Amino acid sequence: MQNLWNDADAEKMVADYAKKGVARDLALRVYTTRLLGGEPRLVLHGGGNTSCKTKATDLVGDEWDVLCVKGSGWDMAVIEPQGLPAVKMGALLKARSLDQLADEDMVALLRSNLIDPAAPNPSVETLLHAFLPHKFVDHTHSTAILAIVDQEDSKPLIETVFGDRLGYVPYIKPGFDLAKVAAEVFDADPNVEGLILDKHGIFTFGDDARQAYDRMIHYVTMAEDYVASNGKPQAVKAALPAKLARPSDIAPMLRGAVAVARGEGRFDRMISDFRTSDAIVDFINSAKIADYAGRGVSTPDLSIRIKTGPMAVPAPDAGKLGDYKGLVRSHVEAFVKDYTAYFEANDTLDDVKRTMLDPMPRLTLVPGLGMFGHGRTLKDAKIASDVGEMWIEAVRGAEAVGNFHPLSKADLFPLEYWSLEQAKLASNKPKPLTGQVVLITGGAGAIGAATAKLFAANGAHAVIVDLDPAKAVDAAKAAGNNSIGVGADITNPAEMRAAFDKAVAVYGGVDILVSNAGAAWEGRIGELDDATLRKSFELNFFAHQSAAQNAVRIMLEQGTGGVLLFNTSKQAINPGPKFGAYGIPKAATLFLSRQYALDYGAYGIRSNAVNADRIRSGLLTDTMIASRSGARGVSEKEYMSGNLLGQEVTADDVAQAFLHQALAERTTADVTTVDGGNIAAALR
Repeated sequence: MQNLWNDADAEKMVADYAKKGVARDLALRVYTTRLLGGEPRLVLHGGGNTSCKTKATDLVGDEWDVLCVKGSGWDMAVIEPQGLPAVKMGALLKARSLDQLADEDMVALLRSNLIDPAAPNPSVETLLHAFLPHKFVDHTHSTAILAIVDQEDSKPLIETVFGDRLGYVPYIKPGFDLAKVAAEVFDADPNVEGLILDKHGIFTFGDDARQAYDRMIHYVTMAEDYVASNGKPQAVKAALPAKLARPSDIAPMLRGAVAVARGEGRFDRMISDFRTSDAIVDFINSAKIADYAGRGVSTPDLSIRIKTGPMAVPAPDAGKLGDYKGLVRSHVEAFVKDYTAYFEANDTLDDVKRTMLDPMPRLTLVPGLGMFGHGRTLKDAKIASDVGEMWIEAVRGAEAVGNFHPLSKADLFPLEYWSLEQAKLASNKPKPLTGQVVLITGGAGAIGAATAKLFAANGAHAVIVDLDPAKAVDAAKAAGNNSIGVGADITNPAEMRAAFDKAVAVYGGVDILVSNAGAAWEGRIGELDDATLRKSFELNFFAHQSAAQNAVRIMLEQGTGGVLLFNTSKQAINPGPKFGAYGIPKAATLFLSRQYALDYGAYGIRSNAVNADRIRSGLLTDTMIASRSGARGVSEKEYMSGNLLGQEVTADDVAQAFLHQALAERTTADVTTVDGGNIAAALR
């Protein structure tokens, strides 16, 4: 592994932070923490921790000896000084004399001794850092180290690789007990330059930041070199179908299978992130991949990300996709059954009250294709995929030098169901559309952009489709929540299909369609040329049908229902003069929405429409407002507020109506009027 220390970079960081009142020790601690955190083979998504012992001044000016240690929630790759909260050393050292210290009491001890009471919780391994005498301490979950420690009898191999330069600590759950034992191992041989924690990772330490970092890179490199030079041939490859299905063929059915059923047609859906590479495929094509997956996670902290380990499914045969959906569901059911048994067997061992986490897999391995990370958000799904890549690297290394034998699931349980994690999960309230994907046509226009922003604010990931790709991307950025913009001419069936394929590629599927795009042409219907009318029908009717067909195709594969929402306009009910080219296809779209409600209600797919009027947008431009108000013989202001409430209706109002329909789980075939009140346009 490359040593990334650079004197110039280190000194620049020291100088930059000095201007902000940050001392040299802490600045260098930030520098090397980022070096470690930026390497996924060492640290991944909140894993690992670092510390330095220094001095800090409290709010009343008293100076204390403190331990600055990584705080909960901080990513080492981008850490700032405030991500290393200072804890008073005196109380930490005094705790070593205790015989026992419950996790909740340990957290209380740490928080009560923070210099800044508003700082994040210090790492669960704070006491281990404190009990070691060195000024700087580093801890990672190096995949190369895991390859050495994830063996049935790892101690002899550890001694072979590292000699007596690292102390050996048997597996103990992170916390007070581990801290005491690790300190005792060091005290027994103060000449060691680090500690190997069996089934867990590595600690290195030093008198300065560079020494601790150099030692980490040195010993990780030793592990990498040993694996590379002593590895045995890989396992035999499994036979694959003559023609493999594509990831997009199976993503919706897999995503549907891992959705958590809440009863009566309700589901907590997952986002799926597909990941592949030559290295990934080469490994998961092993004939033993299901065996490896069943053995567990490479280091215990990964259980928070991928539960007890990955799920492996068979390679999908392109010619037998009809059977594959049932095959996937049977594997998910088996995973759920095994996870439930794991929970029940371990939960009964004490009187602690626990709530079982949802039992769905978070990582699915598909021979021939790659892997899918699953999570309630795209971020969580990507984290699961990242973890999967590092799991593969650790397992490959462990098998190369022996046999992958990680921590038993019984020992994993106390960490996955750590009381403090349970409390954190209990307080986590997902937003109403968390885990759902909405595709919005005309997404860069006023109504589409407002709808995307509102749905994203309520937890959905939005796929914003617009004729102008740059505007689609801009609208996605404005919406946030990892939304994406896609350019497409939705009157072209191939481009419409490609937009939905993009949603599947990025998120795994689609749950909500807001078929919103439209445009208006004016002229008296008896004098309108056929080309104009047909052009209007292509956009204002057939594009809605094309979008709905694509959405239903995916929703049926997912098997978790879905929602079709159509922007039909007041013109569908109350036509205006010289507006037939727009109103007639919109009327057809209104009845299209009802036909979908009729034909697909049995599959849990709801279909509703919004009947909006006079919304400032790309369709109702200033020029159009002037024309329409003139046609009615009123001022522009009177035209825009010409309703029973006497108020102009906005794109945000329409977005609220779409959101209401998306959340109204027992409403289908509905038409919601958003026009401020127009009796002539009210449905009867």
